[in-house]
Amino acid sequence: MKKMIYTLMFLAIASMANAQWVQMSNGIGTSQTVWSLASNGNNIFAGTGLYPNYTGVYLSTNNGVNWDQTALNNREIFALATLGNNIFAGTGNSPVGTGGVYLSTNNGANWTQTGLNYHTIRSLAILGTTVFTGTMDSGVYRSTNNGTNWILTSLNNQDVLNLAVNGINIFAGTYISASVYTSTDNGANWTQAVVNSEAIISLAVSGNNIFAGSNGNGVYLSTNNGTNWTQVGLSGQSISALAAVGNNIFAGGSSSVGIYFSSNNGTSWASINQGFPAYPNLHTLLITNNYIYAGTSSYSVWRRPLSEFTSIKNTSNEIPDKYILSQNFPNPFNPSTNISYELPTNGFVKLIVFDVRGLEVETLVNENQSAGTYSLDWSASLFPSGVYFYRLTVDGFSETKKMILIR
Repeated sequence: MKKMIYTLMFLAIASMANAQWVQMSNGIGTSQTVWSLASNGNNIFAGTGLYPNYTGVYLSTNNGVNWDQTALNNREIFALATLGNNIFAGTGNSPVGTGGVYLSTNNGANWTQTGLNYHTIRSLAILGTTVFTGTMDSGVYRSTNNGTNWILTSLNNQDVLNLAVNGINIFAGTYISASVYTSTDNGANWTQAVVNSEAIISLAVSGNNIFAGSNGNGVYLSTNNGTNWTQVGLSGQSISALAAVGNNIFAGGSSSVGIYFSSNNGTSWASINQGFPAYPNLHTLLITNNYIYAGTSSYSVWRRPLSEFTSIKNTSNEIPDKYILSQNFPNPFNPSTNISYELPTNGFVKLIVFDVRGLEVETLVNENQSAGTYSLDWSASLFPSGVYFYRLTVDGFSETKKMILIR
């Protein structure tokens, strides 16, 4: 494996003439409906199925090049989530009694139905060691013992289509009330914010930015943990899938939308549908292992390298022998600085920037990455002068360094 230096910056879409989506169909076929995607290290799981063909969960161990059907092969899988070695799958309730949450501890070789048997599960999220699930009709449940027991939270009368987590905050997007509910106490209490008159059908988090996709009025943004929301683009469109990393946002929707990309938190958007035979209906987006994956209706799984949206250089064959977070350069800086770090093994990497109050101001990296040396530029043009900190967290390693922005 080669040592890589990653310098993150937006490239104009017009310059990517040969860049396109590629269908990853070997073993999963070309016409599956993929409702959900999740990753666990180098493993990627795809939740599939559409009445009357209930095809269940597929697994890829090589970034989607090949897929194998797991033992959960006769259900419609709307939601997936991972916690350590535990893989959770949320299913529809057809046939009656087969719904609920299924658990595998061996990458899908075996599955156990944990509970909520008569519920249709539309979303799953992990906060610490607590598993949350959003159901149709009866709201949000939580489990603190990997699904052995489920407790109904106080959000108990909503169709919850999606869940997202940011720090101690968990967000629930609802259908009938067209709201995002926020809990800061593990679901004991929830605060409602009505976003617009349309259902909230997707959520994504990047730093302090919470994005919500609506059923008919594009993308909304909250910068204060869901208290207030602003429409930030794709007005009039239904956005059923969102994924975010740093300032980069991917949004997918109906066959009239396909997939859009923004490198500035939704201020402007560009269509990125190159390679599709027709604009697909999107159900899910996943960023992992330096790729973005799209789960579609009747077109299976598609993939693009993140390098098509960022500038990547490969300059060495050496693998680092330890974790290193380097001091940013220049420092002090105005308005941009470079941050580099080294990974001796593959892992899930999170690199955040926060201020002197301890408030996270931006997430620079939040994905699985291969062993190597990475370097990225952070632009602080939207932030005031002062002291900031950046923290790298990966597989038990954590280190923080200070930097100074001077205007």
